[in-house]
Amino acid sequence: MSEGTPVGAHVNKMMGYIQTLEKLGFALNNELVTDIILQSSSDSFKQFILNFNMNDIDKTLPQLLGMLRTAKSNLKKNGSNSIQIVRVAKERERKGQSLRGRNIELEEVQQQQVIEPEVEGISQGVEENTTNLETQPLRRSTRECHEPERYGFLVTTHGDVILVDQDEPKTYQEAVVSPDSEKWLEAMRSEMDSMSENQVWTFVELPEGIKSIGCKWVFKKKTDMDSNVPTYKGRLVAKGFRQIHGVDYDETFSPVAMFKSIRILLALAAFHDYEIWQMDVKTTFLNRKLEEDVYMTQPEGFVTPENARKVCKLQRSIYGLKQASRSWNLRFNEAIQEFGFIRNEDEPCVYKKFSGSIVSFLILYVDDILIIGNDIPTLQSIKTWLSSCFSMKDFGEAAYILGVKIYRDRSRRLLGLSQSTYIDKVLKRFSMEESKRGFLPMRHGISLSKEMCPSTPQERERMSEILYASAIGSIMYAMICTRPDLSYALSMTSRYQANPGEGEEELRIKGYTDASFQTDKDDSRSQSGFVFCLNGGTVSWKSLKQDTVADSTTEAEYVSASEATKEIVLIKKFISELGVVPSISDAVGLYYDNNGAIAQAKEPRSHHGSKHTFKYFYLIR
Repeated sequence: MSEGTPVGAHVNKMMGYIQTLEKLGFALNNELVTDIILQSSSDSFKQFILNFNMNDIDKTLPQLLGMLRTAKSNLKKNGSNSIQIVRVAKERERKGQSLRGRNIELEEVQQQQVIEPEVEGISQGVEENTTNLETQPLRRSTRECHEPERYGFLVTTHGDVILVDQDEPKTYQEAVVSPDSEKWLEAMRSEMDSMSENQVWTFVELPEGIKSIGCKWVFKKKTDMDSNVPTYKGRLVAKGFRQIHGVDYDETFSPVAMFKSIRILLALAAFHDYEIWQMDVKTTFLNRKLEEDVYMTQPEGFVTPENARKVCKLQRSIYGLKQASRSWNLRFNEAIQEFGFIRNEDEPCVYKKFSGSIVSFLILYVDDILIIGNDIPTLQSIKTWLSSCFSMKDFGEAAYILGVKIYRDRSRRLLGLSQSTYIDKVLKRFSMEESKRGFLPMRHGISLSKEMCPSTPQERERMSEILYASAIGSIMYAMICTRPDLSYALSMTSRYQANPGEGEEELRIKGYTDASFQTDKDDSRSQSGFVFCLNGGTVSWKSLKQDTVADSTTEAEYVSASEATKEIVLIKKFISELGVVPSISDAVGLYYDNNGAIAQAKEPRSHHGSKHTFKYFYLIR
């Protein structure tokens, strides 16, 4: 490792060599792997390595990487005028209490005061259960306490995230030398066979003046609802970012089903005891021919010798092209409407088909399909039709879709959704799987403001290594799908990404809204929130900061009710088109807990403090 090389890049490189040795039959244990990484480090880490070996520290690869990064940052911070030493403290047995191990603590001292050999400091808080190297009386540390770095220890200096447990190769070279190389190669061969069967491209000479776009392999371990890995997927993806608008693509918009629409239809299926079946489209984007001329380089690892100097002229869409998703959506819409389905005006990826008392719904989310209905022969005919038009996978009754597990008790007409597997994966990614569980997503009394944001370049540099926005985005998917309780916490925390630091018999929609008065310390605006329930389950929710500054709690509640009313209009229109909820033509009940706002909604009262809120009145009525 040369001086100045990022620690994360060095560890990645060494792991590549180690995996190659394992593939050749020379498996190495964890201790030897650690020694190889340490001994190949630059000379500036020699004191750290001496300290590491002297204390017989046993750490996993992510922990070792975190310690190396801490050591490097200490070198930059302390320079040569001060060093850090390790002292080993041991709790003495008192009144029959057993030993609880020892703590390795840091103490910064001046170089002229040090008699022991110089050793590099390691990160505070490391606990070991080995024998003591030195015994000394207990003392209280005067060190400044810091929050643990939960996110940064897996981030390289280039901002790359090392997901050691996922271990998915990023390139073709990594795939062919990985321990699972045979499985990845088989996945790539399967992808190339699909390309050949569908006649995706022809080999041609690149026309003069035309630039071809590149392509790359994307590898993914497909997990099931129990986090098992039944499938290794190798997908050939075109580098569509090199396409030129008006030359090799035009329109790109393609709709997908909103998750609240999926929840509404699942709630209806639970209430009416409809069947819920799931299918998946193989090689989704290969089902429609391209209208534009697009030229692509040959896939890495599968260049044919006789056509080595030629390029691929694409006949069909493939993943990565800007128009691929739109082409697939148009092709599917044509096929499903031929079978008699009618497209929902407000939700283009939801289709319905009525035949007397037989009801059928179809939901499309890119290549995932849910079929809902009350007649099994009709649903079977839909499956047969889809299989005749496209290459399909039949999963039977829906149990796991879009990372959401579906629990169903048909005897009690109950249906539940869970993202426990996804949430566990997010916690593991950000090294928080051992964190203490709480009852609320956000502690009571916590208040965020811009004053808490980093103000110095050093603070901003440190926070740039913490995956704040990535954590927000990961949790946001859970919030959108199944976790309305996260709405407020995400609404509050996402504002600082730029600079971080039992049911009724009748099927009815019910809405609940509330507001917190002037919760934002920066601009004194209030926070709105609403939840809508159908068949006892939440189907739509939102938490957002109000656009204006409310003068009173009445006004804040009134504005919140107005935002909820906008959502009512959309939900009523969507459910009305489904034609299976007669009560949707009635007024939707909206509940909130401010008498002043309720009085204003029922009957407007002229008052100098409420005149400017009249514009909301007509919308709520």
